[in-house]
Amino acid sequence: MAMTRLNRSAATLSKNRTPDSISPFSGMCATCVEGCVGMCEIGKSAIRGPECIYPQPFGIMTAASEKEYPVDLSHFNVMGSAVGAYGVPADSEHAVFPAVDLETTIGDRNPLKLKLPFIVPGLGSTYVAKRNWDGLAVGCAISGTPLTIGENVCGMDDESVIENGRIKRSPDMESRIRTYRDWQMDGYGDIVVQFNVEDTNLGVPEYVLRELGVETVELKWGQGAKDIGGEVRLKSIDKALSMKKKGYIVLPNPEDPDVVEAYDLGGIKDFERHSRLGMVTEDGFAEAVQDMRDMGAKRVFLKTGAYRPVDLARAVRYASDNRIDLLTVDGAGGGTGMSPWRMMNEWGVPCVELWTLTFQYVDYLAKQGKYVPSVAFAGGVTLEDQIFKCFALGAPYVKAIGMARSSLAAAMVGKTIGNRVMEGDLPVYIERFGTTMDEVFVTGVHLRKAFGEQFETLHAGAIGVYTYYERLAQGLRQLMAGARKFSLEFIARDDIAALTEEASKVSGIPMVSDLDREAAWEIIRA
Repeated sequence: MAMTRLNRSAATLSKNRTPDSISPFSGMCATCVEGCVGMCEIGKSAIRGPECIYPQPFGIMTAASEKEYPVDLSHFNVMGSAVGAYGVPADSEHAVFPAVDLETTIGDRNPLKLKLPFIVPGLGSTYVAKRNWDGLAVGCAISGTPLTIGENVCGMDDESVIENGRIKRSPDMESRIRTYRDWQMDGYGDIVVQFNVEDTNLGVPEYVLRELGVETVELKWGQGAKDIGGEVRLKSIDKALSMKKKGYIVLPNPEDPDVVEAYDLGGIKDFERHSRLGMVTEDGFAEAVQDMRDMGAKRVFLKTGAYRPVDLARAVRYASDNRIDLLTVDGAGGGTGMSPWRMMNEWGVPCVELWTLTFQYVDYLAKQGKYVPSVAFAGGVTLEDQIFKCFALGAPYVKAIGMARSSLAAAMVGKTIGNRVMEGDLPVYIERFGTTMDEVFVTGVHLRKAFGEQFETLHAGAIGVYTYYERLAQGLRQLMAGARKFSLEFIARDDIAALTEEASKVSGIPMVSDLDREAAWEIIRA
């Protein structure tokens, strides 16, 4: 089985000198020759040191793990049936795939309606998120899906006003919230604001809840890409000094005279801003949740990452005890705007294993009569078959699927194509669809009719997100109709089957050859 490639990756802009002759253990060229200019990660590290830890180029890309895990979603198949229908009358006139209902709700005290069962987890202070926020926010809003403003946005905002260590105003935060709300439709979805240690220290929860009217917030324990705090690169020493004064960890130290000299000479090109590690305690978590509700939060979410199983158990139990509205569980291997590359490939519990443990823990609590929060699975999910399999793996507790990197990709492509339409410079493979927005985007005419004159102000990235989600919705409806499940609530764990013994052992999903064994033999014996 192929595992992570060492010392070479497009994510770190590195490669081996002898790609056909590699040591399988070290990843080095089988023959390392004096005089090589150092194209591999070792060679680049000899020149640029810690810069090589992170995917590149920062600010205009996202990255995902290259590691091939022993079990993934492709090791399961969706099961179909020729009999019956759940959610509609079992006849051929009603049981058609356009009749599949994809609406869902999150939480119980103040239920949040989703037109489609997708949520974009936290996209915070990375430049790639900021550069594409308008397309992403508007696309999610018109699709009826929630969008999460991730950590450190207020702290990174150059125009933020901070007095006595507390945030008073952040134009960037205000703009991100307003962009979503201006296009929100019929009460579907919501803008979610996420907090980490620095956000809490800056007073961001009070600011967004009391001043900006935010109703849904998320406490962040971590993500699947890394087990340390959030980080970004800073292009100027002035920005680095600003972030250090706000209390962030900045490397190298921009106040060090030697660092200043190296920066002036061009040896240091940029700086790293890091967030502190959170320290979870049961009482501290309960207090934080209550504080959010006292400040006016209608819904409180929790996002946890690919930590060891005992931490997942804490997340599930604390979420139950404190009636968290949504627990997002993000497995290893998904994606990032900036995470240590080797960490993202070699750290954490992989998705299928983590999601299975989540099911086991919440299912146990449910059978004990305990409160079970709505659950979202995240971690590299991109297409409709994966979405169906995630719902089945966590049935009936999964209510939404988190997709950040793919949603951002749709926004970026939509923006790029929209710009090329305006410039009259479309690639040949796009121009075959047409040369106008209405021709190139298959949803163009529909959106123009839906929004009228507003269509001209609709961000091309938003059209990309909306159109991508429409594809996912139709594909998911087709898979669900084939399984005779016409509403998400009817998807069950036996709607998928394992294709390998290992996948079956890890997930508890029967092998396809064992599925329906007793029922099938009853028919044969009859």
